[in-house]
Amino acid sequence: MIEDTETIDEFLTRHAGDVEEAVRKAASAEIMPRFRRLAAHEVDQKAGPHDLVTDADRKAELYLTEELGALLPGSAVVGEEAVHANPASYEAIQGDAPVWIIDPVDGTRQFVHGDPGFCTLVALAQGGVVLASWTYAPARDQLATAVRGRGAFLDGERLHAGAPEADRDLRIATSHPDYTTEEQKRALLGLWTEGMAPRACGSAGLEYLAIARGESDATAFSWEAAWDHAAGLLLVEEAGGAHLTLTGEPFRITGHNTLPFTAARDAATARRVVGLLRAQ
Repeated sequence: MIEDTETIDEFLTRHAGDVEEAVRKAASAEIMPRFRRLAAHEVDQKAGPHDLVTDADRKAELYLTEELGALLPGSAVVGEEAVHANPASYEAIQGDAPVWIIDPVDGTRQFVHGDPGFCTLVALAQGGVVLASWTYAPARDQLATAVRGRGAFLDGERLHAGAPEADRDLRIATSHPDYTTEEQKRALLGLWTEGMAPRACGSAGLEYLAIARGESDATAFSWEAAWDHAAGLLLVEEAGGAHLTLTGEPFRITGHNTLPFTAARDAATARRVVGLLRAQ
């Protein structure tokens, strides 16, 4: 629990491990027991067949909301499922209080289909700045963490995104067309050109992790939901990467970004992707 005079930086020094434990426990209690064991009544649609929610999403988010709120009294929680039920709760990101941003199962479609490519995302932000993040892929037992100014780590090993090799096409994950406007689709078509190797994205959190590890070169995403991006963008930044919107400014979790935007292994790659997106 945070002390009255304790700063967020001091809180993270003392309690980052407690947050990690809460994330792992949420997965072990509510997510993994349902992996490849979901009953039909445990899966629902939100906005359509590509926007699924399960009992694992709902129960893991409730678990994390309780645990993280108790760790940091006075903090707010913005969780994907709670915002779906009450859109006004998203406004906490704009406030002055520390806010936990939670995606309990990022990659729900993969989870429903028995694919291990899903993760739990937690970020801690204040004043629109992401201060720390946890990306946990429970089916792979991989945990990536980042604290602003302290680096990014995967299972305790420091992450360095590096720069893409100059003699091959850029590996880039792009938005699913169901989540784009016609204008955004035209912008994304700029990636289908010489020197690029675009593909459809999977779990956003795992796409960001792949960039931080240097396994993928960039993303081009067309939606703003902070629970999908906050944790991964800090992970990429702390691994040496960069992110830019079409205006050439970094992505803001508080919204009003010019989309699509990119995250990349280095600043030069981010600028290259934005240039292609602007060309359409």
